[in-house]
Amino acid sequence: MALYIPDEKLAEIRNAGDIVDVISARVFLKKAGKDFAGLCPFHAEKTPSFTVSPEKQIFHCFGCGAGGDVFTFLMKYEGISFPEAVEAVARQYGVVMPSADMSDRQRQQASEREQLLGLNRKVMEFYRDMLLGDARGKPARTYLKKRAMAPKMIEDFGIGYAPPGWENLIGFLRKTRQSMVLAEKAGLIVPRKQKNGFYDRFRNRVIFPILDVTGQVVAFGGRVMDDGLPKYLNSPETPVYQKRMILYGMHAAKSACRSKGCVYIVEGYFDLLAMHQHGLNNSVATLGTSLTRDHIRRLSRAAGSGDKKAYLVFDSDEAGINAAKRTIGAFLEESMEACVILLPSGHDPDSFLFEHGPEAFDKIAAKAPNLFGFLINNAVSGHGLGIDGKVKVIAEIAPVLGEIRDSVARSVYIQHLAETIGVDESAVLQKVRQLRTNLSARSPAAPQPGLKQGADASEDKIQNNPRQADRMEMQVVAMMIQYPEMIAEVEEKQVLEQFEDARMKELGGEICRIMGRKAGTASDLLHNLGDENQRQLVASVMMEEACWAKQSCLLLLSQFIQCRQRRKNDLLQQIRAAEQNNDHELLVKLLSQKQKQAAGRR
Repeated sequence: MALYIPDEKLAEIRNAGDIVDVISARVFLKKAGKDFAGLCPFHAEKTPSFTVSPEKQIFHCFGCGAGGDVFTFLMKYEGISFPEAVEAVARQYGVVMPSADMSDRQRQQASEREQLLGLNRKVMEFYRDMLLGDARGKPARTYLKKRAMAPKMIEDFGIGYAPPGWENLIGFLRKTRQSMVLAEKAGLIVPRKQKNGFYDRFRNRVIFPILDVTGQVVAFGGRVMDDGLPKYLNSPETPVYQKRMILYGMHAAKSACRSKGCVYIVEGYFDLLAMHQHGLNNSVATLGTSLTRDHIRRLSRAAGSGDKKAYLVFDSDEAGINAAKRTIGAFLEESMEACVILLPSGHDPDSFLFEHGPEAFDKIAAKAPNLFGFLINNAVSGHGLGIDGKVKVIAEIAPVLGEIRDSVARSVYIQHLAETIGVDESAVLQKVRQLRTNLSARSPAAPQPGLKQGADASEDKIQNNPRQADRMEMQVVAMMIQYPEMIAEVEEKQVLEQFEDARMKELGGEICRIMGRKAGTASDLLHNLGDENQRQLVASVMMEEACWAKQSCLLLLSQFIQCRQRRKNDLLQQIRAAEQNNDHELLVKLLSQKQKQAAGRR
């Protein structure tokens, strides 16, 4: 019996999964620019033409045309059904499926995950009640008021309080008959050294529940209210919490990140709350760890498919700068511009916003240097621009350049560094090449298919498509996928009504329905298409590095409409000429052609 999977559950599984992780477990992939490439598993080849896009979460083979999302890949590779592919991804990323058709082990894992999440939710409520409804919470209430935390922030982020004492939470767990074994696995309690029981992990701390992107409580963070150490204490990693995957506040920021196309990344809980309290709700915070590639990948996906930017708001100490150096390559691979916001000395986002307000913060953000420029300026400030200073600047920045896998981007940054400090570009290039020699020998970059831009790219793809339809119709369809802002214009001008290829017209209609009226993504479109050829075409178009602009889109539509009008007029003139010449055989052919055009427009 087929399993019904609700759309919201499909979206949760698709967002949780990573197509690169899934495919790389089955196909050897190498980094190729911002994508990954390998030998296609669906046809024999010696030169890699199989490409996986982590940004778009799709795959496409430029050789055989196979393409789609993570579910499509598993269906084709493993020979399994759609529900089985969805279940495989859900199982890998710990998302609970609404299914009774599980093995005992799967059922046990799913049950444990649900129990952990359920327990965390109950514990969040316990801490919240301690803060808001218990006399023991008065010191924490006073502390939060002193920090000017608005009641709405406390409510929206579920802030609570763990009172002093070693067994307050344990008493609650016993009273509500919760499993101590499960509580230990959730990182809420710690076994005593004497092995005669447990004690509370969090004591006399303000508590910050940590939610994943779907809003599930996966962990907690606690802050002392005095000068005690450690200042911050977080849950350990558990079956539902991995620090490299989770950013504090992501569940509350994802919508604003997509609508604004940018994100602020801060370092602490109170910094994050201050940002949201002052209207900067496209903000997230790291959780006691450096920004990871997984974090950046998720931020890139949350920020949408257009121009996107990340603002790092961090302490410009040595640790912070070293962490920033490690992120340049990841930001470039995710097509995100990274900038650095430097607040006045002695300020963090929390103190600055409450003292100066969001307008002053916006002014600083508007002048924020890009990450690479900041690193150069910082190195120059530390070493100067004397002869020895320049040598040290190059030595400091060269490893950063060496981590940039995109050769074009690396070349541009090398040129920028050389011009900034006034040295010969070849000197920088030689230093970077020395650092990259071993890396290049270990993992040579896979060749990437050449790609054009915008309408030219779509035209090139169309002309090489073995199932070639009308060239301009396919250009319009490609534009709708790559620049969905034009879908309303396509509907208003009734462009699809003038399509002559029934397959393209049907695909255009699906794009309008899913990406237009339902405001879905290209991935949603892929999932809803039943025709394999259409899925391959959409995946192919999605894989292109297209740079559409509204003016070029309007020009394409205008040319298409004019072309259709000319074709219609030419056909009518030919029909009249055939009638006048009494050419019955030609007249029948032309009338049949006219009838097909009319059928295509219906």
